[in-house]
Formats: sequence, structure tokens, C-alpha cells
Amino acid sequence: MFDTENGFLGKVVGPKRRWRAYKARVRKLPPPYRAAVDAIERYLMHFGAMDGDSAASLFEDVADLFERAAADGTQIRDIVGDDPVEFVETLIANYDKGGYVSRERNRLSRAIALAAGEDPASAEEPR
Repeated sequence: MFDTENGFLGKVVGPKRRWRAYKARVRKLPPPYRAAVDAIERYLMHFGAMDGDSAASLFEDVADLFERAAADGTQIRDIVGDDPVEFVETLIANYDKGGYVSRERNRLSRAIALAAGEDPASAEEPR
């Protein structure tokens, strides 16, 4: 009767289901891993600036990564390294293809190329 996948209801309920499933997975992590994921999530909420689908995929992949690390006994610093900000920024760069920040970075590069008398198509996509 209703297209719950592609219709309005799917757009509203689908993301909520994904988010709730992600949060349930995070709650099952051992406390140190859960604390690390919570910190990453908090950072992403403030600085991620991604579209909905990319953000959902990123959060799910972070949960996957930390679930595997917890199961293998991998230390948190072995996952995020010495600079957790750099770790998260690298994650964002891998998922940011359709996001606002990526569009604005591309727009800036094209505008500068045009202003410099260059072919905007040759402007490199910034990080």
C-alpha cells in the first residue's frame, strides 16, 4: 500500500531505524570502545557536515570498525592513532562526496580557477 522504502514514510522512518540500529550496536560495545565511538559521534555531529545517507553509512562503518576491534582485542590507539581528529577528518573525507562541505570546497576551487583565468574543470578537488 505505502512505499516505505522510497516514499515519504521511508524517508522519515528509514533513517530513524538506521540510527536506532546503530545506537543499539554501540550500546553493546565494551565501555572503552563505546566511549571512543561516542566521542567520534559527538565530533561528527558538530563538524561532520555530511548529507544524511553519507552520515548514516559513516556511523555504521565506525560501529563495524569498533565491533571488530573489540572482538580482536585491538587497542583504541591502534585504531585512531595519535591524532583522533586526523583519524575522523580522514573518515569524513572518504564519505563526504555529496555533502555540503565537499560542494563548497569544489565551488571555491572552481571560482578561484576562473578568477585566475584557468579552466575550472582542471581545478583539483580539495581534500
